[in-house]
Amino acid sequence: MTLTPQWLDELRSRTTLSTLIGRTVKVQKAGREFKACCPFHNEKTPSFTINDEKGFYHCFGCGAHGDAIRWMTEQRGLGFMDAVKDLAAEAQMEVPAPDPRAAQRQEQRATLHDVMAAAQDWFVTQFNGIEGTQAREYLKNRGISEETIREFGFGFAPNSRGMLKEALSSHGMDLLIEGGLLIKVDDKDPYDRFRGRLMIPIRDPRGRVIAFGGRILGDGEPKYLNSPDTPLFDKGRTLYNLDKASPASRQTGRILVVEGYMDAIALAQAGFEDVVAPLGTALTEHQIERIWKMVEAPILCFDGDSAGQKAAMRGALRALPILKPAHSLNFISLPAGQDPDDLIRSEGPQAFAALVAKPQMLGDKIWQVEYDAEPLITPEAKAGLKKRVADHVRDIADPDIAQHYRQDFQERYQQVFFAKKDDRSQQFRRFGKGHYGGLFSNRPKDETKSVLVEGHDLRIARAIVGGLVRHPSQISKHFEELSTIKMADSQLQTLLSELIGVALSKETLDMQGLLTILEQTDCYNVAKGLLRADALNFTFNRKLPEDTPSETLERAHRDLAEAIKVVTARPGLEAALAEATRQVQDDLTDESFAEQQRLLKAKQEFNDRLVEMTQVDDFA
Repeated sequence: MTLTPQWLDELRSRTTLSTLIGRTVKVQKAGREFKACCPFHNEKTPSFTINDEKGFYHCFGCGAHGDAIRWMTEQRGLGFMDAVKDLAAEAQMEVPAPDPRAAQRQEQRATLHDVMAAAQDWFVTQFNGIEGTQAREYLKNRGISEETIREFGFGFAPNSRGMLKEALSSHGMDLLIEGGLLIKVDDKDPYDRFRGRLMIPIRDPRGRVIAFGGRILGDGEPKYLNSPDTPLFDKGRTLYNLDKASPASRQTGRILVVEGYMDAIALAQAGFEDVVAPLGTALTEHQIERIWKMVEAPILCFDGDSAGQKAAMRGALRALPILKPAHSLNFISLPAGQDPDDLIRSEGPQAFAALVAKPQMLGDKIWQVEYDAEPLITPEAKAGLKKRVADHVRDIADPDIAQHYRQDFQERYQQVFFAKKDDRSQQFRRFGKGHYGGLFSNRPKDETKSVLVEGHDLRIARAIVGGLVRHPSQISKHFEELSTIKMADSQLQTLLSELIGVALSKETLDMQGLLTILEQTDCYNVAKGLLRADALNFTFNRKLPEDTPSETLERAHRDLAEAIKVVTARPGLEAALAEATRQVQDDLTDESFAEQQRLLKAKQEFNDRLVEMTQVDDFA
């Protein structure tokens, strides 16, 4: 398709720029021009001018400048040809077609757009009628407002195999099948694809309906059903809500990517309008490239559970081969068991905004996931970590970016495993999974090194984790000590990390509330097992009646604190005792002997106190 300069000039001359801009921005007449607050940057005093005679706009504040076509591409987020087509339609100009076949394809797409628009109108009508009662009730229970329902065009598909087919029969069966609205199997009669579902229209960047997503109401599979790929709809290239998120991102300078369209809708209703979602698949390379045209580092937001973190890692690995200078991905993780709607309902939009304000960078995400993949207690496991991150670096096509990542991962590996003893206090804290950061997140560097718990102490640690599940109010009181623990048992370590994460996100928490959150994670069965029975019968592991005296509860909490101290302090005590014993053997003096005896006594006191905590008769 060739557009001559003369044709484009005619298009610009037929477009009244102030009217076009005035549809989304409040403009005021100022002499022979118009003025407004600039839509490309935040300002209170208007510095944005529109000149209809010359056909351009200009901002004296940020320097934004362009014509009608530039406005459509920069502010509306359309591609060049889409912008031209929209302006041409309003100006009643025909866009030149290069050949008859292209014109035929264009006509076919236009016809399919008509079919999809008709289907959308029909679904909305059903939603607002008697058939849509259950769908309206579902959205009401989810807290979706009437304004949001209208804005996103919710509809309803009745549980019928032929109502849509009959209603749109005038468009012809072939187009209904091609648009993905009907299913055709062999020689059987076509039937409605969407039945008994809440309908969500999927739009292109120009706001035209090109497909649908349907959520089942009640029992049934699949929970969500999308249109198949059609001449209008390519699932791997389309992003939900892009038509609204694109102009919003020009105000915020960011794009949020969530897992599904209901997440996107909930965030938009809460004021986060710069949000998109893939459509039932992992984020693809094409979708990442599309987002990079708007922002350099989109923020991927996934649930903090195992499935959410796997989805985040898939997105990270998809991005590696196509990384380019100044373009990357950032990540935030929600608390386990919560989606954006849950978080906003329980703690308000400010809780989500706080996460967005401190995202995790791509390199941190990859390192964290691989570091947490298995306990790093053997040389083979440590070498496995090194190999995994090296394999990821080899996936990066850009040589300069690959070299920077290679050096970054090498420095992290060196710092963790080969730093000098005097330097280890400078290591970053290794938090658990979720949005609380990885080994090299932006945390203070004044932490002590991690404490590896294995052998006999692992049994004590198991009792401690069970005690934390039973007394979750104590987690935050011992966060510093718990954050240093690294257990040889990976399941126990994962549960401890989840407990820390939940405690950070909740000011008050009881055992039942904690279990409800853990039920959405892979840690739930481990937690329940610790509550049912434990190898060590510590005071803080026992089930207490509701009318338990405060003194009894205080003792359980005190004993739990002492057990945590044992697990975190004993490795250092053992090392000091070994060194003192060596000193006695090498050079027996009064001082070296006294130090050895002092440490022996401290070790015995630890052991005696643990025995006291396991005495059933001593605890009532």
